[in-house]
Amino acid sequence: MLTAAKNQIKVTLLTTKYAVMREMLNKATFLSNVIFMILNNSTFLIQWFLLLSIKESIGGYDIHKILYLWGLASLSYGVAHFFFKGAFHIGEIINEGKLDSYMVQPKNILISVSTASCSPSAMGDIIYGFVLFFVNDPSVVNFLLYTLFGITGGLIVTSVAIILNSLSFWFARTDSIADAGMNLMTTFATYPGTIFKGATKIILYTIVPLGATAYIPIDILTNFDWKYTLIVLGVTVLFVFLAFFIFYRGLKRYASSNLMSARI
Repeated sequence: MLTAAKNQIKVTLLTTKYAVMREMLNKATFLSNVIFMILNNSTFLIQWFLLLSIKESIGGYDIHKILYLWGLASLSYGVAHFFFKGAFHIGEIINEGKLDSYMVQPKNILISVSTASCSPSAMGDIIYGFVLFFVNDPSVVNFLLYTLFGITGGLIVTSVAIILNSLSFWFARTDSIADAGMNLMTTFATYPGTIFKGATKIILYTIVPLGATAYIPIDILTNFDWKYTLIVLGVTVLFVFLAFFIFYRGLKRYASSNLMSARI
């Protein structure tokens, strides 16, 4: 059991490594994608500086919390898209019958698909996320927590992408649903959680798990609480489990396209 897990981890790291190496073949393009993503994110943050120059806080979020909010949103998005970009294209792969080449390999199918490619610009999100942290709060303990929440947030975002894309096993052309769901998470993740009330707030803490990716981590970073930290870890494990469960449940319905292709 431990040997199998160890081998899978090695294979996953190698797959990720080769995906990154493929993207870095053209270093100029890779670097330009990273730089422009950082600049793009920075332009959106300017509006918050302007708003907070007029009003000290919005929904209880001052500039300190806003930097945490944007930093964690960027870091989570970056981790998900840099290391697990393939997860966001599972629906397309299913619809085109391209899972065949992954199924014949002696590796975990879902992990292989998820780590098969990476997004160069997502490295810009990761760098941007850490830059915002050091500008905001350069403490060692919070840096470790911040990094942890960036990883858990990335895993949750990836899991949601897998769940939504796996709907393609049951329904035709659900790519738009998956894209809409991910755009919803990205949009709401950059707004203070306190401005949402009632049913919207419940949805953002359950079905759309932004509570665990951004809102609760920010509360922990500003006022540490072990209980809430365990909740974030628990939600992460839950969504990862759901992603694997739904994907493999749907895989039983997969119909091969007999498409002959090979992956190295």
